[in-house]
Amino acid sequence: MKINKSNCVWIGVWITLLAVNARAAEPTQYRRLSVSDYRDRMKAGWIGQIAGVSWGAPTEFKYRSCTIPEDRMPRWQPGMINDAFDQDDLYVEMTFLRTMEQYGLNCSIRQAGIDFANSRYDLACANNVGRENMRKDGIAPPDSGHPNFNRCSTDIDYQIESDFSGLIAPGMPNVPITMGEKFGRIMNYGDGIYAGQFMGAMYTEAFFEKDVVKIIEAGLKAIPADSQYAEMVRDMLKWSKECPTWLACWQRCEDKYRKGREYNKAPTALDGVECKINGAYVLMGLLYGKGDLDQTMKIACQCGEDSDCNPSSAGGVLFTTLGFSKLPERFTKELNEKTIFSFTAYNVPGLLDVCEKLARQAIVKEGGKIEKVKGEEFFLIPVKAPKPSRLELAWAPGPIAGSKFTEAEMAQITIPGSAKGMKAALDKVAPGWSIANCNSYMDPGLRPEEQGRKNVLATYPKALDTPCVLSRKVDIPAGKTTTLKLSVGHHPLGDWALVVKADGKELLRKPVGKTTATNGWLDVSVDLSEYQGKSIVLELLNQPTDWNFENGYWEKILIESK
Repeated sequence: MKINKSNCVWIGVWITLLAVNARAAEPTQYRRLSVSDYRDRMKAGWIGQIAGVSWGAPTEFKYRSCTIPEDRMPRWQPGMINDAFDQDDLYVEMTFLRTMEQYGLNCSIRQAGIDFANSRYDLACANNVGRENMRKDGIAPPDSGHPNFNRCSTDIDYQIESDFSGLIAPGMPNVPITMGEKFGRIMNYGDGIYAGQFMGAMYTEAFFEKDVVKIIEAGLKAIPADSQYAEMVRDMLKWSKECPTWLACWQRCEDKYRKGREYNKAPTALDGVECKINGAYVLMGLLYGKGDLDQTMKIACQCGEDSDCNPSSAGGVLFTTLGFSKLPERFTKELNEKTIFSFTAYNVPGLLDVCEKLARQAIVKEGGKIEKVKGEEFFLIPVKAPKPSRLELAWAPGPIAGSKFTEAEMAQITIPGSAKGMKAALDKVAPGWSIANCNSYMDPGLRPEEQGRKNVLATYPKALDTPCVLSRKVDIPAGKTTTLKLSVGHHPLGDWALVVKADGKELLRKPVGKTTATNGWLDVSVDLSEYQGKSIVLELLNQPTDWNFENGYWEKILIESK
């Protein structure tokens, strides 16, 4: 046969088709994991997060652009494992689990946004901006996290909330990629999303791999190779081989990813909450910890900046490689599994159940199987290459989606701390009083129960220099002793100053915190007898101290005359 150009083309097409058909005929490869082993490792992943955030909590953002000295590191105590139930590093991501539990793994991004907008906890950085975009302006995701509306779009937020996406997806890196495109876009963009997808993909590999370098490399494959976040990961893998100590490697990170303007182009990047520098510290712990649980979390913490979230991420990944049954007792023996995580419906067993439920959905969706052999269930998880999201740059963003909530969707969003809602709550605790300058942080309003007391009003100051104020005009009868009686409480992690004023005159100023309140509650009496026969305006101030869990809890506000 005479061979010409046309023949060559057809031969090439024929060969290509044969190759495609051959690949299509290849049997699907599966990873096999018993359900009991999955639960054991998944539970360990949560315990690693709990241990890391509890250990690092006293140091959070107290060391900026410097490392934490050895003698300033808290010492791990077994009881610390119960210090994380009020930590946002955990309960925020459980909001996403709850959405999927209620609406399924395939829930819409808009439903995810509505549920996040209805969250009742305090937020900062990208989370807070994204939520306010939805609550106040009706900007739905993905635009709620777009740089045009969110100046914090490369902050650490989704990075520290993405652990769930890997813990429900053993061996399935495309699941955390998808989760990032759904939940990550509520508040982040570009590197801010890749950071969470990377963390989630590391967890998926940790179910099957103990070598941290291979786990990190698996995470790297799940994000765009040309992103700055991927560049940081490659740098960490390279520098950890070149630098004999983590301190030397830390300095390289500081010079390039903390001080380097090229890598801090987003508006809030230099605030120390940028995802790349904190992501580097997670990897610092994993790479220099050499598989040691304590050293991994300790190094990630000692790097500074967000020094409770970073050891939490590092600990979560590493603990997953071992499984709960193989963890040292110092991380497990005092765990209270019945305690409910703040702002959630979950205690530890409930958390494990919802993750298993979602993992089953994810495996079937990804083309896997669930089989039973001699009474034991196994996950057969298909091996698939990750398909990273498209490359985005927060400092040169693409077009917005024009996503706005409809009127019907906005009607589903209830804003805590609204004037109408707070007045209704106040009327149930102290009828006749008015309220002003109450922030929407930390779920203000009526609490059916709070720290053992029923029907408690929760308030939060508007700003550090602007207290929340309860006020009322009162007629003080002549010839009687009149007393203002209060029973007030504080958040377990914070304190505040109770200030009582009459016609602007300060009658009392008292701290409400662990040192003054018994079991979280303080009873106060203020004598108003000097105002007999007069009409006065009483003011009760929820005065912030250090802007850290400044909730005022009001169980009793009573004026008594005898």
